[in-house]
Amino acid sequence: MELRQLVTFRTVTSTLNFSRAAAALNYVPSNVTMQMQALEEELGVRLIDRLGKQLVLTDAGNRFLLYVDKVLNTLDEARIVMCESEQVTGTVTVSANEVLCAYRLPALFRRFREHHPSVRLIFRPTPSDYLKQSLCDGKADVVFLLDEPLRSTGLAIESLIEEPFQLLVAPNHPLLKWSNLLPEHFQGELFLLNEKGCTYRTLFDRALTREGIDSTMNLEFSSAEAIKQCAMVGLGIAFLPEMVVANELDRGELVALSWEMPELRVVTQMLWHKEKWLSPAISAFLDIARDTLMGVEKA
Repeated sequence: MELRQLVTFRTVTSTLNFSRAAAALNYVPSNVTMQMQALEEELGVRLIDRLGKQLVLTDAGNRFLLYVDKVLNTLDEARIVMCESEQVTGTVTVSANEVLCAYRLPALFRRFREHHPSVRLIFRPTPSDYLKQSLCDGKADVVFLLDEPLRSTGLAIESLIEEPFQLLVAPNHPLLKWSNLLPEHFQGELFLLNEKGCTYRTLFDRALTREGIDSTMNLEFSSAEAIKQCAMVGLGIAFLPEMVVANELDRGELVALSWEMPELRVVTQMLWHKEKWLSPAISAFLDIARDTLMGVEKA
């Protein structure tokens, strides 16, 4: 079994096309075909089914791919470790939801690029429900979550910033006439909220239930920006993290209601898989993320 056969096999599995795999590897298609045939003969199993022009991995092929990935990833790690250059290189893939992408990560990305311009930084926006799974699937090296403080046996988790949430209205909203808001003041009001499923929406719903506020109306959005804009035109009461509305509060375009939710604790957290080898590029990214984002909280 040759190393080039493993590289070719992994390329074929990613393209599911011999011609595209050959082009990616700078081979002729017949070379790719021969390498795959030799690999299957040595292993004594069929790795790829050829269904007309369509290639499909067999069960054996899927199992073999797991080991091929481990072997080739280990070799990549060895090459990086043995590299004598002091310049950090490599790739870091980061995922987060819309809110953190827009309001927390741009400064981090800029600072990381300033310090490590040779590192390829890839950002993949991902819904909150799938962020942890993306680490387990190997689709992301580091993810950022806006959630309750988490614990995990398989994931490393660092809490970086406490994120206060507020109820926000336009400056002419009728509720602002009350200096001391009571639960009954919210009955019948329209709330502008994230879709059900996200953690802070669940926490908010629980808070309303605890206060006995049950006759409200909700409009649900998938975008924090849409919630903010609708609140600014007086449509209803927005529930958003303070980082999203800091500028609008300063300009007086939104006003925070005097309503406290002491049991609601949400934190920006950084996660990675405990079993993942932290390359110099990933380690450098984690260090700069800590320094940049924890510095925001201290400020």
